[in-house]
Parts: sequence; C-alpha cells; structure tokens
Amino acid sequence: MKKALQFGAGNIGRGFIGQLFYESGYEIVFVDIADDVVNEINLRQHYKINFACEPPQQVVITGIRAVNAQNVEKVAEEFATAHIVCTAVGVNALSKIAPAIAKGIELRASYRKTGPVNIIICENLRDANHFLREQVMHYLKPDLHDYLHSHIGFVMSVVARMVPFQSHDREPDDALSVLVEPYKILPVDKSAFVGRIPKIVGLEPRDNFAAWVDDKLYTHNCGHAVAAYLGYIRGHKFMHTALLDPFIKKTTYAAMSETGNALIRHYRINPKEHWRHVDDLIARMANRNLGDQVVRVGRDPLRKLAQNDRLIGAARFCIENGVFPENVCLGIAAALFFDYPDDPTAEYVRSIVENEGPATALERVSGLSDGDPIRDAVLNLVPTIKNISAVDTHNDNVPDD
Repeated sequence: MKKALQFGAGNIGRGFIGQLFYESGYEIVFVDIADDVVNEINLRQHYKINFACEPPQQVVITGIRAVNAQNVEKVAEEFATAHIVCTAVGVNALSKIAPAIAKGIELRASYRKTGPVNIIICENLRDANHFLREQVMHYLKPDLHDYLHSHIGFVMSVVARMVPFQSHDREPDDALSVLVEPYKILPVDKSAFVGRIPKIVGLEPRDNFAAWVDDKLYTHNCGHAVAAYLGYIRGHKFMHTALLDPFIKKTTYAAMSETGNALIRHYRINPKEHWRHVDDLIARMANRNLGDQVVRVGRDPLRKLAQNDRLIGAARFCIENGVFPENVCLGIAAALFFDYPDDPTAEYVRSIVENEGPATALERVSGLSDGDPIRDAVLNLVPTIKNISAVDTHNDNVPDD
C-alpha cells in the first residue's frame, strides 16, 4: 500500500488532506507535536469527518497511525519510505520540521532504490516552498544538496477548504472528529513536481501558479477578513449572520470586486470565471451549517495587517493595477478595532490604536508611512467604522439562526 506522510494532524491535516489521501488509497502516517492527538490516532486508528451540508454527510478515515514530531529518527524513517509528503503545521512551525525532513532525505538517499518524493506545502505563507527548502538545506549535508534538487519536490498548494473552530459537544468522547465544508479541491503548482505527478483525489495541478496564490490571498482571504472584521464591529458572532447583514455583504462583495478587477488586469484571467468564483466564495462563507465564527476568521490581526498579507497586500496590488481599494481599506480600518479579548495580537494592535492612534498602528503594524495612499484612505474611513452601530444580533448565539 502506498504511504502518505502528513506533517500536522490538525484541522487541515485531518479535516482536508487526510480525506484526499484516504480516498486515493494511501495509508496515512500523521506527524504531530501533541501527545494526546498522536495517542488518540494510534488508539482509535480512525476518525470521522462531518460535512456542513444538507443533508449531513460523513466519511470515516481509516488506515491511519501517528508519530510524535519530537521523535526525529522515527519521523525520518517514515519520510524515507513515503510515496507523498504533505505539511499543514502552521507558518510558525514550518521551520521546526526541517531537521526531520533533512534526516529523512539522508536516509532516502542511502536506500538508493528509493525514487523521488514530493512535499505538498499547505501553509498560509507566500513562497513557503522556498522557505522550507532553505530550512531543510540548512540541516542537510552539502553533498546531498544535488540529491535534494533532483529527488525532492517542494510543491506549493492553495488550501481553500473552510474549517471552523471545532466543538465536540455532540460527541464529547471523540476528540478526532472534524466538521468541515464539503469543498475538496486542492490546486498545486504543476511545475514544482519532481517525477510523475501522483494521482490524488482533489489534487489539481495548475500552470501559472502565481495567479492562483494571489487569487487565494486577495480574493478568498481578503474577502473573508473584510467580512469578519466588519462582522465583529457590527456585533455578529457567526460568519453566516454577518453575511446576511446587507451592509457587510455589499461591502465584502465590493472589496472582492476591487481585488478581482486587479487580478483580471494583472493575470488576464477569464472575467466570467472569476466572478462565478467570487459568488461561490461568498456563498461558502455564508454556509450556516459550518457555524464559522468571526473571531476565528479575524484572529491574529497583527499577521493579517502585515504589509504583504491579505489586506494591505491586496490594497497595494489593487493600486498597482489601477484600481482604488476603497472597500478593502474599510476592512483594514475595521481590523484596527478588532479587540477580541482572547486574541493576544488583537490586544497588541488595540493598545497601539488606543494609546498612540490609528496612524501609528498602520505605520508600526503595516509599514504604511505618511503620504501612503492606503494609509490616507484607511484613516479617512476610521470615523465610518466608529459610526457603524451594532445591528440586532439576538439570534447570533446559535449557528442556525
């Protein structure tokens, strides 16, 4: 049986990639740092994926086991005999798996008969493939660098499946089950594979992959963030209720239209296909069966307000392509006032806004200096954010209001 090595047994690893590997006939070996997750996988040897749709659907993932990420030798052994590898560990943990991958490559090379293997990278980081390759090379012996280039593919992907905060109220004894949306397409960079591209359910190799990366960041991520931050300001708990709010839905669509026009101009993508894509995204974001919360989508505003991320990066991309991002800037202004108390970076941004003002926050967090058109537009919209009154959200306490 073919073996897939999955770094990260979290919501995306279990709730998305695990499904694709299972449906493609792979044995799945998860690598995770959490002892409880590793132990539970090895004890149960299966888990359930529940789909947020009508009628409800479920798939049971079997043929699984797990290894603790701290056991570098064991992880390396699994890597050395894997047919496909994937990462979904989060940006901050990506460098931490590099030593085990390097050790695995060393073992793979020593086996000689072992063919090439591709690492599909499912991380929310631009150029994550180059970053991980550099990290691995740092731990790899110089005489194996040629082997890495000829035998190891670092393949970028675009993960678009939405996975909300997980609540196990209905199944308190099942910590592995995951609730997800049914969407299961995983675009990957066709040009980055070494050797044959594996046949995996949902895997869609794409040319001109930069366009797909920018589309994910500037259409999906940007629109999602605009809706979440405005939803928070307006007092909504859930994304689906936020997108039932006419003001938020209109503004979100307008922001995605701004980035869409910029993408169409820059990459010459098919307009009709793109606008269908936007409509589909908004419908998926508004899926009430998902019960996705605005605080999940808006979490970590420090990262999401960074210079090259989904908001500032989208606004900059719009301007570079002759589109003024008025509605994207309204989302940026809303993000400055995302003060969810359980979010550490929200507290950091809020403290700057309260103590030193929005202009200082934009300079320190987003790198926007005096005279920047994005900065000026956002500051002009701050009074609008302050004047947006919370709507009646008395039904917002339940996912199916």
